Amino acid sequence: MGLVSSIHLERGQACVELVLTSGWCPFAARVLGEVKEKLEALPEIRHAEVRVVWDQPWTMDRMSENARSKLRFLPDPAQVPDPQSYVAGHLGKDRASDRSRCEEETA
Repeated sequence: MGLVSSIHLERGQACVELVLTSGWCPFAARVLGEVKEKLEALPEIRHAEVRVVWDQPWTMDRMSENARSKLRFLPDPAQVPDPQSYVAGHLGKDRASDRSRCEEETA
């Protein structure tokens, strides 16, 4: 996912800096805790600190091409000339009519 910004190891101390996909990521606390837990389970690590880097934005460019291809379940927006038709064609009949009613109400 390209979340790791840096790793520093020195005399059993590990410091890992992560770039989150979003500052509002609902899994942030879990990810931070799990990375710390996994590192401290290693015999050569006595203590681990995991921090979030806030001044470096996450973009898909941080991911490998292999990871991008696995996560890209929607086409590139530039390849969809009519987004509304694309969405309607993939929602199913009932959901597409719900969506169009919602759009009419907000217009």
